[in-house]
Parts: sequence; structure tokens; C-alpha cells
Amino acid sequence: SMLGGLFGSVCTVDVTLDAEPNRKTAPLARDRKGERAYIYTDGEDVSGTAVVSVRPGKKLEHQGVKVELVGQVDMLYDKSSSYDFFSITKDLEPPGSLFESKQYKWRFGAVDKQNETYSGINVRLRYFVRLIVIRNYASNVTKEIDMVVQNLYPQPELNNTIKMEVGIEDCLHIEFEYDKSKYHMKDVVVGKVYFVLVRIKIKHMELNIIRRETAGSTSGNQQTDNETLTKFEIMDGAPVKDQCIPVRLYLTGFELTPTYKNVQNKFSVRYFLNLVLVDEEDRRYFKQQEIFIWRKKIA
Repeated sequence: SMLGGLFGSVCTVDVTLDAEPNRKTAPLARDRKGERAYIYTDGEDVSGTAVVSVRPGKKLEHQGVKVELVGQVDMLYDKSSSYDFFSITKDLEPPGSLFESKQYKWRFGAVDKQNETYSGINVRLRYFVRLIVIRNYASNVTKEIDMVVQNLYPQPELNNTIKMEVGIEDCLHIEFEYDKSKYHMKDVVVGKVYFVLVRIKIKHMELNIIRRETAGSTSGNQQTDNETLTKFEIMDGAPVKDQCIPVRLYLTGFELTPTYKNVQNKFSVRYFLNLVLVDEEDRRYFKQQEIFIWRKKIA
């Protein structure tokens, strides 16, 4: 269009991260399928390049060019409650005019990144770099690039076994134990289920991993979602009294995150092992136990 040509964008902008060739990448988010981003950890520098491209023969008047590094928590069911918990800014260019394209190098040193990036059902935590050309009368020109943040967790010093009993009086009594209560994300759940008393016809038994995401600040409007990540069958057919059934569940195949407790007072992510027994009338008996998940390795 004629007007579009007259008032068309005088400039375009781009921003990239300087990543070493061996820097690992990870998927970005549920809703951005296939998109990957570089992984950074707490305390690492973040550096990159910014480009402001001015159309030939044009003049770009601006109120400054700056680059920001932002840590943000978004409530996906309430876009208005997006919260920047972290932000640092660097000025690249003072207010003035640009007559030609310009490239800038920028660096944020030893950046505090204690929270990991997280993409959930109702909440996401992201870190991104934003390049901004501030304009007086026109709208600002911006470009964002995301990064993934992952942090290693020291091996837990105490790691108790989990022992539990579940029963229905005079019908069913089982005892089960798992070898520990804290698992890294590529760990194996090893345990056993022991049938002390069986007077109901059990059809099968499964072990589920459940992720429970609680989003929203503690007062009132909390959103809780339970997501079953796996249903792992450990027994098919009826057990008999005194039978002992081994359990081995490999955690590698599942989209686990570490356990997150009250991140920025906005959300928590917890994991549970759920032992489910189904009888011939399709009644379900279950016992849930929280486990703690930690990150042993980046990516």
C-alpha cells in the first residue's frame, strides 16, 4: 500500500546469543514445539550480538537503543499477572539518529539465574534477552530471544527408603517399599510390593508417576493440575497371599523436571508415585507417595 510504503518500518532489529559450539540446547516450551534454545546455568555470563538495520536512504530517529535480560513468570490462564522477577539493562546507543545499519556486542556478566526455566500447564518461567529501539512517536521496535536455564543439584545426603502399608480391613493388606525417596531425573525406581492378605480379586496393578503443578500466589486463586506422566503395569492377573512383586521403573523416558518448591511465590511442581490396584469390578485402590526429583546432569 502507498501509506505502508510511506510509513513502513525504517528499521528492523535482530539479536542473537554468542554460544560456544559445544553449548547444549534443550526444547523451549510446550507451545513452541520443536523450538530449541541454548542452556545456561546460574552465574554464567550471557553475551551476544545486536543488529539494527536501517533501510538505505532512510534516517532512524530514536530515543536510545538498549538490550535487557529478563526473568519472567507468566500465568498462562491470566496474562495480566505476568511478573518480571529479574531485569538488567545495558544501553547500546544514546538518543539520536542512525543513518546506516549498526552492529553491537553486548555482555551481561555472571548473571544470577537461580530459577530454572519451566513450561507447565498454567505457568511458565522464562529468561529472555530483549533488544529495544525506543521511538518517540512511533511504537518501539523490539526483538526477543529465549534461553533455557538448568541448574545442577548436589546429591542428597539423606535419602530414606519409603515404606508404606495399604489395606482394606479383612479384604486386602499390602506392604510396599521403594529403595529411596529422592531420585535424579535419569534414575530408576526400585521397589517391591508384598501381598500380606488378598481376599478380593485383583485384576492388575500399576505404578503411576504424577506431576502436580500448583500455580498462583498462596492467597485464594490457586490452580492445581495433576498430570499422569506414565502408567507402568507391574502386575497382570490375580496375586496370591505372600506373593512379592518386584518393581523397576526407569525415569529416563519421561518429561520430568526437578521438584520446584514455591518458585518466586508463584508456583510449585511436585512429583508422586501412585500405586494403583484395580479389582475385577474395576474399583481402584491407590496409595500416593511424594518423591523428590533433582537434576544431576545438564540437558
